[in-house]
Amino acid sequence: MNTKKRHKPQVDTTGLYQRAIRQAFVKLHPRQMAKNPVMFLVWVGTLICALLTLFPALFGPVPGENPRLFNGLVTVILLFTLLFANFAEAVAEGRGKAQADSLRATKADTKACKVLDDGDTQFVSSTELRQGDLIKVVAGEMIPVDGEVIDGVASVDESAITGESAPVLKEPGSDMASSVTGGTRIVSDELVIRVTADPGKGFLDRMIALVEGAQRTKTPNEIALTVLLAVLTQVFLIVVVTLPPFADYVQNPVGVVILIALLVALIPTTIGGLLSAIGIAGMDRVAQFNVVATSGRAVEACGDVNTLVLDKTGTITLGNRLAEEFIPVNGYSLQEVANVALAASLFDQTPEGKSIVRLAEKMNAQLNFGRNAAEGVEFSARTRMSGTNLPDGGEVRKGAVDAIKGFVRSRGGQLCPELDAAYESVSHLGGTPLAVAYESEIYGVIYLKDIIKPGMRERFDQLRRMGVRTVMLTGDNRITARVIAKEAGVDDFIAEATPEDKIQAIKDEQAQGKLVAMTGDGTNDAPALAQANVGLAMNSGTQAAKEAANMVDLDSDPTKLIDLVTIGKQLLITRGALTTFSLANDIAKYFAILPAMFAGVGIGSLNIMGLASAQSAVLSALLYNALIIPALIPLALKGVKFRPLSANQLLQRNILIYGLGGAIAPFIAIKLLDVLIAAVGLA
Repeated sequence: MNTKKRHKPQVDTTGLYQRAIRQAFVKLHPRQMAKNPVMFLVWVGTLICALLTLFPALFGPVPGENPRLFNGLVTVILLFTLLFANFAEAVAEGRGKAQADSLRATKADTKACKVLDDGDTQFVSSTELRQGDLIKVVAGEMIPVDGEVIDGVASVDESAITGESAPVLKEPGSDMASSVTGGTRIVSDELVIRVTADPGKGFLDRMIALVEGAQRTKTPNEIALTVLLAVLTQVFLIVVVTLPPFADYVQNPVGVVILIALLVALIPTTIGGLLSAIGIAGMDRVAQFNVVATSGRAVEACGDVNTLVLDKTGTITLGNRLAEEFIPVNGYSLQEVANVALAASLFDQTPEGKSIVRLAEKMNAQLNFGRNAAEGVEFSARTRMSGTNLPDGGEVRKGAVDAIKGFVRSRGGQLCPELDAAYESVSHLGGTPLAVAYESEIYGVIYLKDIIKPGMRERFDQLRRMGVRTVMLTGDNRITARVIAKEAGVDDFIAEATPEDKIQAIKDEQAQGKLVAMTGDGTNDAPALAQANVGLAMNSGTQAAKEAANMVDLDSDPTKLIDLVTIGKQLLITRGALTTFSLANDIAKYFAILPAMFAGVGIGSLNIMGLASAQSAVLSALLYNALIIPALIPLALKGVKFRPLSANQLLQRNILIYGLGGAIAPFIAIKLLDVLIAAVGLA
């Protein structure tokens, strides 16, 4: 996983465990307990045992000496079982609430300088701002609400939210730098911002609600496991209820408390008690990784992802492509190509466009027109070109080679053979070739250089071992895309991709029954982000992208999607491992309680652990059943260590460690508890 270290906002965890202990008692309310069928049955059993402690003969005469003491001990152990389970959930919730309190301290009701329709300004409370309002924020002031920059250039300190101490440059007209978040602070210059969220619906509000768990709903896998546990509990309840007639028939009557003890031992209380904590902790791990998920469903879906759809630029390659070289064609000189490239990129504010301008200026390129008299033409995903309309009516364009060919043909121009040679030369280097033309003449090719991020091949190999297929999306031509895909080690690629191609690629994968994840930052990525099962938007991206996605990366690191797949799989592995351990535990508890119940009819010979007495066996089994829950809380919160293995390998490993281990460990623990209980004379 990504091990990049960064400053994180401090989360106040003072008194976390004290609050969790208090919450453990609050959660004993029947309305709270009823949400968990397994633990609700334990809660009912505790009440019945408490009554039998006060009135031992409530359900008829009870054999044996001092039943009140035994019933009381069983009641106390069952109560602690409930408290430990509630404590596990409260600790997981408490960590999220502590983080929410830290974020809430960032959010404050501040004064905002609202720009009125007539151009005047008025100071109003930030709670009075509505979507579409314009506000002016100057250096030193906090940005009160989410918005889009429409005027000005300024450095913004986002450390309160992202943990990154370096200020971020914000300016209008850029997908990556126009979106601002409420709670951040301007450190230089000033901005005019259009409000994009009403009060209570901003990004920080959603962050607080989600990490606090206020909007947490059970995920599909969690619901399915809860249903399975409820069915198992119901089956075991029926089994236990039908035992008394058989016991009476063999003249070995069984008390109600023993039956409750058997039921609690049979049902999977360990996973039942830790299930909520595992899910909440999964959300918390994502939050600690500087990602905000709209729901636990999104986190869990990461673990089930079959296909990753990744943009090339910024995800697989380092940042933005930069102009490396001008290649003249059609008999033009290098200086002439530089002049036309400068004219075509004059209004291009993207990093690629700025790098072309820098390279042209380095070669002393000149303009023969006034900038104020010219008009910029923005890049379009459909035309795949951008450029400048000159004052004399001429048109200068740069863009994908085939797009420029079409532009030149439409003006009656002729193509030259050197163009294809330059195109293939740049493509085979893994770079992006852009053709540049003035009217009906192609002047040359611009070589934009791409550098693959270190370690990407290893990360894709790791995903492949987990059964995750990777698809690279790029606007580059097929030759360049093939070179980059081969070098990076992705499984497939889609070249010359349009926004429609992105959506279609996702739909094609989903039609095969696969779960698809993708990352994006621009408005044109929003439809694909919404279509994907897991959509990760960059915090530096547009509001449309963030609204469409179900996850937002505060660090704006596109490769984070790969780490989220790991976190999601760790969540599923942890849940599966502890479920396996919980069910395997029951074997030892059967061998402790069943022989104790029927010792009088020969089944006592199954007492292979050599437990001291029937009461000691029951108390030891129940005590182990209670203590194993707090013992596993750290594992539930931290998660089982992730290893990039296939599903079959993970299953084998879980069975070996948590299945076999879960069957052996209780035998040892129950025997030790039995020795201790016998030594102090409790049974």
